[in-house]
Amino acid sequence: MYFAFQADNDFVYHKKTENFFTMKNFKFLLLLFALTGMVATWQSCNNDDENPTPEATCTDGIQNGEETGVDCGGPDCPACEVGIQGKWQSSGTNVAPLLVNLFGTDSIYAEFKTDLTYLVEQYDTSGTKLTLVGTYTQKESGVGNIWEIEVSQTSPAALTSEGIFEITDKTMKYEIAQTSPDIGAIPPTAAGGFGSTNGGAFGMLNVQTYVRIE
Repeated sequence: MYFAFQADNDFVYHKKTENFFTMKNFKFLLLLFALTGMVATWQSCNNDDENPTPEATCTDGIQNGEETGVDCGGPDCPACEVGIQGKWQSSGTNVAPLLVNLFGTDSIYAEFKTDLTYLVEQYDTSGTKLTLVGTYTQKESGVGNIWEIEVSQTSPAALTSEGIFEITDKTMKYEIAQTSPDIGAIPPTAAGGFGSTNGGAFGMLNVQTYVRIE
């Protein structure tokens, strides 16, 4: 780059070193890149802060983190309830008439846990409690919304019962019959529907209605 000025009526040209301007421009570009990088980095960090990965809390009523359902499933929360799993209550006219007639049953509280164990507390009209515990298996029958269930009681006596259940919203229909030791009962089937215990001989007398406890 050259500069010109007039001296003694003549133009005199002086060449300034280009290195000065070149280095100055280079330093300016380095500063510009550095500032741009700082802005980009800050913006990236800021975006990360604004969009954090949601964490599972298991109690907030929202499916987040690695939950597979609302507040359940994944590595951090309890297993999600499936089918009959949960807490149930039956009382009054919801109690199967057969239980009322044979055992004077007044109310039943049942919990089917996700570890496939269950606890049932059965009260008679005098307030006496009978506690039943054991394990169970369940599977969808393929007939409408009816599931099949097998209950293996361990206390107060070892016995096995089979039957069916169907859940609609917060209400469950439930019908089972003892199959071992053999007492001559034939369990209900999904194909036969509710009231099919002993081929329909009992009608709806062996059908229990439960309401889910939240």
